[in-house]
Amino acid sequence: MRKINKAAVASLLALASFASSAFPDRPITVVVPYAPGGSTDVLARVLVDVLAKDLGQPVVVENLGGAGGTIGTAKVARSNKDGYTVLLHNMAVATAPSLYSKLPYDISKDLEAVALIADVPMILVRSKRYAPATLSQLVDDMKARPGAVNFAHAGVGATSHLCAILFSQATKTASTLVPYRGTGPALTDLLAGSVDVICDQPVATGPHIQAGGLVPYAISGDKRLPVLPNAPTFAEAGLKDFQPVVWHGMYVPKGTPAAVVTRLNKAVQTALDRPELVKRLNELGAEVPSQDRRTTQVAQSFTLAEVARWAPILKAAGAKAD
Repeated sequence: MRKINKAAVASLLALASFASSAFPDRPITVVVPYAPGGSTDVLARVLVDVLAKDLGQPVVVENLGGAGGTIGTAKVARSNKDGYTVLLHNMAVATAPSLYSKLPYDISKDLEAVALIADVPMILVRSKRYAPATLSQLVDDMKARPGAVNFAHAGVGATSHLCAILFSQATKTASTLVPYRGTGPALTDLLAGSVDVICDQPVATGPHIQAGGLVPYAISGDKRLPVLPNAPTFAEAGLKDFQPVVWHGMYVPKGTPAAVVTRLNKAVQTALDRPELVKRLNELGAEVPSQDRRTTQVAQSFTLAEVARWAPILKAAGAKAD
């Protein structure tokens, strides 16, 4: 057997330690796997400026949409394991394994969680050109004209796609699902009246509701949002058991040095403790997770548990992306 050069090993360990302790020494890229204008994109842009202050380096957003978020996710999974390319995704990262028969990555082997970022309710809204004014009227129309109502969504596996599936299951209705390359393009067509409704996060839809361009049917959660007081809860609107909530998290390639993951987690923790950021997220309809849910260990186990939770739901719905 070859004799181990202890001095060389010690030198390598010292270099790794130095590299980790020096992190970051250049800009960090946050990949959002959707087009600009969607909820995850908005959350990322609110977060990065605060992260940059703590990390002492620029933190920039790169939008890489397509295939329900899998293209951007694959890029991060294949990137250098150094913490300079991170992923900010939502719960669709946990549904992709059930929707795609051949993903270009393995969520359990290629990605590692840094922290959970935010929990966001879902709000069902309509174009001003679509006539049914209440949730019950929408359901009646969908039952009277199966498949006639167009549900826009941000791509197969996106949260708006999942919400549309769950809504049809909850109401025993059918609709035509219209995919886009992100929430931004979907909202553009919804505002123009090219599609009828979308079930998405108030982070993206809220400003359009406040401006009068879109009309809300109902929002998930046990209380109305202060920023959208005219949007009733689903329970108030007559659908009490429909409560979809979207979580967002940050991820890095598996094998990123533990010290780097810890540093990123610390930056996220510091950011989410800032009152001004909490206030801004609340204004967008998002809630900051409790501190015990922000650890890397909890984020990792929670993500994998969500993969298992969604598998039977999507199978029952017959949802596949390929």
